Formats: sequence, C-alpha cells, structure tokens
Amino acid sequence: MKLYHHPLSGHAHRARLFVSLLGLPHELVEIDLKSGAHKQPAFLALNGFGQVPVLDDDGTLVSDSNAILVYLAKKNARTDWLPEDAAGAAAVQRWLSVAAGEIAYGPAAARLVTVFGAKFNPEEVIGRAHTILGKLEAHLANRDWVASDRPTIADVALYSYLARAPEGNVDLSGYPRVNAFLGRIEALPGFVPFVKTAAGLAAA
Repeated sequence: MKLYHHPLSGHAHRARLFVSLLGLPHELVEIDLKSGAHKQPAFLALNGFGQVPVLDDDGTLVSDSNAILVYLAKKNARTDWLPEDAAGAAAVQRWLSVAAGEIAYGPAAARLVTVFGAKFNPEEVIGRAHTILGKLEAHLANRDWVASDRPTIADVALYSYLARAPEGNVDLSGYPRVNAFLGRIEALPGFVPFVKTAAGLAAA
C-alpha cells in the first residue's frame, strides 16, 4: 500500500493518520507540490484532479482524503470507525461534510494564507473558522467524540486542520472542549502528529 502525500497538507495528514491508527503497513511517497509534481502527467494518471493524497492499494487507486478514510474502514471491516447502521453512518457522514465544507473554508483556508500564500481574505476565513469552532465547542458539551460514543473517521477528518488552526491566525484558546477533543485524538494508539510550521500564531 502506497500513500502519496505532502507533509504540510492537512488532507494528506488525515489519510496518513488513519492508516497509522489502523496499524496498516504502508509506504509514504512524498509529492513535491512546490515544484508542481502534482500537475505532471505521472501524478495526474493517479488523480486527474492533481491533488494529494492518493492511496494505491495494490492497484486500487483512491483519491480524496475522506474517500480514503471510508475505503480503509470498509476494506478492513472496521465498523468501530465507520458504523454500518443507518443512523451511525449518517452521523459520520454529517461530520465528513463539515470537514469538506466548514473546516476547509475556515481553518484550512486561513492556514493556506499563511503557509502557502493563498489569496483568500484573512478576516473572512478566520471568521468562518471561529463560526465552526463555536458550533463544535457547543456540540462537544456532553460528548467526547463528534459522531459516536467512540472515535470514528469523522473525528480523524476534523483533526488536522483544527490542530494547526493557530498557524492560520485562528486562536484556539477560547475553545476548551475542542482542545480536549484534540488531546483525545493525540492520545489514541498509533497517532502520528501533523508537521508544525512557524506561521501565524505559531510563529511566536
């Protein structure tokens, strides 16, 4: 199993984290985004969208980080990470949508500004980040995990960009439950950290 990734990509970390949490043997293949390797024919043959991560599972190619989480949970029959019942699966999907929506356009976009020089409006994306953080803080009032009474792929999908939100000038100090949630993920067996950069609030 090969995982094509870049160490500063939160989407790639999301996939790498779950592979590690499952304890699956894998080879990491770093794609040099700065040189544009992800837009070259060799990589576009793996993913026509030219994005990391891509999972190559003995010839089965899966792109999109959330799709990789679903694939790995299903392939390994890990119903603890992705429930089979309708309500449980829907609860996980709801938060996968948050990861692809509010998280991507909030804390992830804010970090893209400082780490990669993206041209988003910083005030706007930081505002979006605090909106979803407030909702997540409230959601975690009486629960440890977002979709179930145990960790699921929904929690994995949220982790990376939340953990590095300060790199995008998003202050997490006002969200104690979110911080505790991040700590619970970091305490899971097999956890691998997301590379830190000295950007935004993390530059001090």
